[in-house]
Amino acid sequence: MELMIALAIVGILATLAVPALFTPMVRDQIVAAGPLVDLAKKPVAAEWLATQAFPADNAAAGLPAPAKMINNYVTSVAVRDGVIDVTFGNSAHNQIAGRVLTFRPAVVPDAPVVPIAWVCGLADVPAGMTAEGENRTDIAVGLLPFNCQPKPK
Repeated sequence: MELMIALAIVGILATLAVPALFTPMVRDQIVAAGPLVDLAKKPVAAEWLATQAFPADNAAAGLPAPAKMINNYVTSVAVRDGVIDVTFGNSAHNQIAGRVLTFRPAVVPDAPVVPIAWVCGLADVPAGMTAEGENRTDIAVGLLPFNCQPKPK
């Protein structure tokens, strides 16, 4: 009887621990989108520096169509008025497949020479800056890399 109780306790603890094993893997898959995001950030920042406006879409930014900007875990990278939306899929874990992570440009509107700061996901906007566009991030906070999470309050 004692052995059965011990096995039951071990089973319960194992069930609670399994989700925690996937979180680092999911975060790594999100981080793997970095090179595609960096590719999109450069023309958006260049357009802001030159015109104080953001490109309307991938074509205006000189980028391939959203469905052509892919990797193992990303099914599209779309520029939308300067905002970059990354949609996960392909071999991505089911917790992020079909989900979106948004990178919003944060600027100092009356000082266009100040470089853009990129606000990842649910992260806080830097003080004195204004984040442009809508945040469409729908990935659970606990799965986001730490630089994409809001500061604890």
